[in-house]
Amino acid sequence: MAKKVVEKDELAYVYVVKNTSYNDKMLAAWDNELFVGCQVVYETKYGLDLGVVIGPAPVGKKRYEPGNPNITGACLHFGSCAGGDSGCEVCAEVNCRANQKVKVSGDVTWLDHIATPAEINKARENASKEDYALEICREKVKKHKLDMKLISAHFLLGEPKVIFFFYSDGRVDFRDLVKDLVSVFKMRIELRQVGDRDEASMLGGLSVCGRDFCCHCFNANGQQIQIKMAKEQDLSLNSSKISGPCGKLLCCLAYEYDYYVEEKANCPPEGSRIKLDRELWRVSTINILSRKITVSGSEGRSVNIPFEYIYFNSDTGHWEVDEEFEEELFSAE
Repeated sequence: MAKKVVEKDELAYVYVVKNTSYNDKMLAAWDNELFVGCQVVYETKYGLDLGVVIGPAPVGKKRYEPGNPNITGACLHFGSCAGGDSGCEVCAEVNCRANQKVKVSGDVTWLDHIATPAEINKARENASKEDYALEICREKVKKHKLDMKLISAHFLLGEPKVIFFFYSDGRVDFRDLVKDLVSVFKMRIELRQVGDRDEASMLGGLSVCGRDFCCHCFNANGQQIQIKMAKEQDLSLNSSKISGPCGKLLCCLAYEYDYYVEEKANCPPEGSRIKLDRELWRVSTINILSRKITVSGSEGRSVNIPFEYIYFNSDTGHWEVDEEFEEELFSAE
């Protein structure tokens, strides 16, 4: 990648840059201020290619405080806005831009240069040939009887090379396929095998929530999603309800998982017993959204207790309920 070794802290603008062909997203520094939508040439994981600036690097005003329920969403334009902690009031324009430099040092990825009109035209010409290249490759795959699903093709800007992305359950010997493709395109051929989630990330689409795939829009950290995330949030374990069109667990299961873990650590675990009204009640559910726990007693009775009225008594080693709340609760019966 294009690196600029900085011996000491240097001020620079840092941007989120995206290649729309295969949804490559990364952070890159630049000396001058750029607007959203500016086309740039930068070093991707496949080589020098054209990308677009989709916003300045996210800069948080405050660090996340564990257990803080007053969480607000991130700015959609990745901006460091002056709209206050309650939300973004300034960053409402389409041309939201980076308005501050940050210190960068060490091996920092830098943009190579701003794309010239000739490079933009070349990228458009390359894009117009991708459907034809994909059609040719599908014919060759069928000819060699290979078990692979072609996803997309992309002509690299920085060198004469075409990349074919494909999905397959196992390893594929495509050496003969590459020879055929080289004879047709007269340039370097690269075949890249991707997984289910990578395919969804590249192609995009609508998820079960009705919005674009998270992995296609912004989620590129490759965090492993586990079934325990759904269990912790008391979600249905029906695979059709917690899986995306890619067949994998929904990316959004990870978004609130850490917060649920933090909140439940401050509550008695489900199934434990709490002494209430001179008898033991069982903790049946913990509702993080309403910030209440439900305890079940004899004769089918149940009581909801707000988080603020329950605490762990370190002297007795038991969870207990605030005496005033308990008095008020049972005096009303």
